[in-house]
Amino acid sequence: MIVPTAREIRALHEKYAPTPAALELVYTHCEIVGRIAEQLLPNAGDRLDAGLVRAGALLHDIGVYRLFDASGRLDTRGYIRHGVLGHEILRREGFPERLCRFCSCHTGVGISRDDVHHQKLDLPVADYLAETGEEQLVMYADKFHTKSTPPKFVSADSYAVHVRRFGEDKVGVFDGLRERFGEPDLTSLGERYGHAQE
Repeated sequence: MIVPTAREIRALHEKYAPTPAALELVYTHCEIVGRIAEQLLPNAGDRLDAGLVRAGALLHDIGVYRLFDASGRLDTRGYIRHGVLGHEILRREGFPERLCRFCSCHTGVGISRDDVHHQKLDLPVADYLAETGEEQLVMYADKFHTKSTPPKFVSADSYAVHVRRFGEDKVGVFDGLRERFGEPDLTSLGERYGHAQE
């Protein structure tokens, strides 16, 4: 599989971003997730493909652009769909399934078909679960930064509290990822990007 370069991925973001502000918000978040994943990659051992992790991190939120309206406002009510929307974008662009999955399988700590059914989520009934180590690392790295207004970094302890509202099983998944990959240094990233930490 040929993994796209950072320049090619940036061009894709520019193609789909409806406004410069949307591009700044989403691409910067993806870049930060990539830097977090890069920090944590050594904890995963030599088994993971660093180039695939980088590309997956840079692509994972491209579906968010489809949720901005004409005035540049983000539809937060439909946000649960951003992963499947990104998967559709990448598929239409001719990307292999292995890359498309970074979009549809990074939300929360994974969404199962039971979650879709019981929570009545606005998603096709299916499993949206990170399966490969690369997918799991990108999903985990994504938990440490949010595109809120203003964007901010999220500590592992803060995310653990947040995810509890979705069930103890989700806490268990997050704890397992935390044990496997460790915790990133958010202080240096906060200084670099000027985002506070929650």
